[in-house]
Amino acid sequence: MTVSGILRRWAPFAMAATALAVLAPPGVAADLDPGTYRFSAPYTHGNLTVFMIHGATAGGAAPLTLQEALQKGLVRVAETGSVNQLQVENLADQAVFIQSGDIVKGGRQDRVLSVDLILPPHSGKVAIASFCVEQHRWTRRGQEDSATFASSGALLPSRDMKIAARAPLMAPHRTPTNAPVAGHPPQQADRVAVGTSQTKVWRGVADMQEKLQRNVGAPVAAPQSASSLQLSIENEKLRQATDAYVAALQAAVDKEPAAIGYVFAVNGQINSADVYGSPELFRKMWPKLLRASAVEAVAERKEGASTDAPSTEALRAFFTAAAAGKRAERQLTDATIIETHDSDKAQVLEARHPTGAVVHRSYVSK
Repeated sequence: MTVSGILRRWAPFAMAATALAVLAPPGVAADLDPGTYRFSAPYTHGNLTVFMIHGATAGGAAPLTLQEALQKGLVRVAETGSVNQLQVENLADQAVFIQSGDIVKGGRQDRVLSVDLILPPHSGKVAIASFCVEQHRWTRRGQEDSATFASSGALLPSRDMKIAARAPLMAPHRTPTNAPVAGHPPQQADRVAVGTSQTKVWRGVADMQEKLQRNVGAPVAAPQSASSLQLSIENEKLRQATDAYVAALQAAVDKEPAAIGYVFAVNGQINSADVYGSPELFRKMWPKLLRASAVEAVAERKEGASTDAPSTEALRAFFTAAAAGKRAERQLTDATIIETHDSDKAQVLEARHPTGAVVHRSYVSK
């Protein structure tokens, strides 16, 4: 679908009311000060290095992740007829956490959700911003349901695509509250920005497929849908390549059970970081996070590239640069406030409950 097609399909609709949670979701910290982060010794495999991050935590059970809620049939993700807009509904008795970069598989085309969202119990139907990561499809694929999405087993494995997907959140907002779609404001200028970001995401998918094909020595585009990033991630040759990274690094979270997040570097360069309000939520997200980091490491593998771990000083400079960026804030729903900081060197997206409890911070190096 073309960008002009996206803009023609754009039609803001009233977001269903969500129940305002009286208390913050369990398992989140009241604050996550990057100045207090402590870093483990590095864990390295090939060109991928990860550091575990330690910091303030809070007790209680973590919210459900989108992946586990879909597996249990406790959340519904549905098509709306718009490329850049889906509908989510929490059917559970506990909160569900959706992370920016979650890929949902199925529908009329695979999508990546571009914003963090805290769905309170029995949330009602909530619109959420999305981007297509499967360009040449708008019909049912095989036996999948074209109206809904059945799984979310992968995260967006690309720094450049992360930046593109959340660019509309980083832009100045003339209407900071009550946007009809969580993550996208309704103005025409912002709709054009969404179209521009979509084009960059499509380009990012194609670039990643090309890099992965070169580095695994075989095509990763799936015959049933060559433009699907999700199906490329499921490619067997790629899975074998990433399994080596996962096997070498997955135990890091078990060695440091109090960790609340991680930061990783590819080819010696700091790439991204994710920090959560509780170790429990981080441990739930870790398999997806590590697999996405491994996919990016395979894509960026180069002969002679550095495998040296960044210094602790470099890590602190990265987090400081992100926090010092231009600040913007928007209340997406009754249960989710998004704060962003965007600088020339790095950016951060923070999701918190209106009580001030921080659920997640996502950092990306530029």
